[in-house]
Amino acid sequence: MSTLAVDVEPLAVDVSCTEDNLRVVLADGREISVPLVWSRRLQKATPEERKRWRLIGGGIGIHWEAVDEDISVESLLRLK
Repeated sequence: MSTLAVDVEPLAVDVSCTEDNLRVVLADGREISVPLVWSRRLQKATPEERKRWRLIGGGIGIHWEAVDEDISVESLLRLK
């Protein structure tokens, strides 16, 4: 049995937050969900501040201006 290794740069296309989690949808269909406690700034942010995000670098990262937070998609995939 063989497997096909595909080198795809993970790019975010959508972001949302609940009270407890950050959810990122990737261009290839995957979804990442991590606890907000992994980002002290996002954890302390208001729900309105968490909603005001923008993609940076064509989707390689997410920026929240109001809380001065930047998170790369790659870092989310590496966290265990």
